[in-house]
Amino acid sequence: MTKTYKALGLMSGTSMDGIDAAIIITDGYKVLETLAGKTFPYNGAFREKLRQLIKGAGDRNEVEEELTHLHANAVANLLESANEDKTSIDLIGFHGHTIDHRPQVRSTTQIGDGQLLSNLTGITVVNDFRTADVKAGGQGAPLVPIYHQALFAGEDKPVAVINIGGVANVTWIGKNDGDLLAFDTGPGNALLDDWVRIKTGKIFDDGGNLSKSGKVDEALLAKFMQDNFFAQKPPKSLDRNHFAPIPDNYNISTEDGAATLAAFTAESIALASKYFPEAVTKWIIAGGGRYNIAIMECLKKRLGAPVININELGQDGDMLEAQAFAFLAVRSVLGLPISFPGTTGITAPMCGGKMWEPI
Repeated sequence: MTKTYKALGLMSGTSMDGIDAAIIITDGYKVLETLAGKTFPYNGAFREKLRQLIKGAGDRNEVEEELTHLHANAVANLLESANEDKTSIDLIGFHGHTIDHRPQVRSTTQIGDGQLLSNLTGITVVNDFRTADVKAGGQGAPLVPIYHQALFAGEDKPVAVINIGGVANVTWIGKNDGDLLAFDTGPGNALLDDWVRIKTGKIFDDGGNLSKSGKVDEALLAKFMQDNFFAQKPPKSLDRNHFAPIPDNYNISTEDGAATLAAFTAESIALASKYFPEAVTKWIIAGGGRYNIAIMECLKKRLGAPVININELGQDGDMLEAQAFAFLAVRSVLGLPISFPGTTGITAPMCGGKMWEPI
C-alpha cells in the first residue's frame, strides 16, 4: 500500500495580505482529503516591512526571522483550531515569501528560515521549492499545476484553473496525464491593491465595489496590453512588480483607475487562451481575485466557456496554494517531480525543495 501523509502547507503570496495555512492528506499522487484551512493576516507594520524589502530596503535577516515566527504561530493556531496535535503532521510545506524573482538571470529568492520553522514547530519542514528549477533554466513558477491536476482529476477535460493572487496564473489540464501547460497570465490583484492603497488608504478593493463603480479607460488598457510579456510564448512567469502602475500624472479618477486595472487582469487572462492546445470546457477561478465582481464579470464576458468559482466545486479557493505546497512537500520527500517542461519550461520533469528536521 502507498504511504499516506498528513501535510500542512503554508503560503505567503504576492498580495502580502497574510499567511494561508492548510492541511491535506495525500500520497503524493492523489489528493485524498482536504482538511482545515485558515488565513492569518499580516498587520500593517509587517506588511510595510515586506513591501520595503521587496524594494531593496530594510534588514533581510530581521524580516526573515519575523516572517518565520509568524508562520510558526500560524501552524500552532491552525493545529489548535483543527484540534490536531503536532505529532499528527508528517510534513510542513513552507513556501516563504518571494522578494525577488528573475528567472531570466536564473535567480529567485524566497525568504523564510526552514530550520528555524522546523525547530519552532517540532515538525519536519520542506522549503526552497523554486531554486532548483530556476538554476536548471526553468521559470521556477508556477509550481501549483501538478496539484491542480491531482485535485481536479474527476473534471471533464480540458479545463483551465486560474489563480488570481498578486499575479494571476493559469493551469491548462488536458485529457491525458502528460497534458499540462501552465504560466503566469499577467497582473492579478497587485496593481489594483497598490492603486487602492495609494488612493484610498484601504489595502484592497473589497468585493470589487470600487472597480465596479468606475469606467474602463480603453486607451490606457490598450497601452497596458502592449507589454512585451504578452508576446512571449509560455511557459513564462512574472515578478510582482513587472508592470508599471498608472502614472501619477495620468488624468483618471480613482474609480476609473480601479475599473481599468480590474479589466487589465481579466483581459490578460483571456489572452492566455490563445496558447491552449485545445479549448477548455470550463474555467475554474481561485484566489482572492474571485471576490472582485468587476474582474469576474469581465471574465464571464471575455472567456468562451463557463466561468466557475472554485467554491462551487466544493473546494476552498482561499486555501488552494497552501494545500498545493503541502502536496509539493510530500512529492519532494518522495523524490517526485514538482515542475515540468509544460509548466516552467525546463527540459525534463524535476524535483525540488530542501528538507529540515527539528534540532
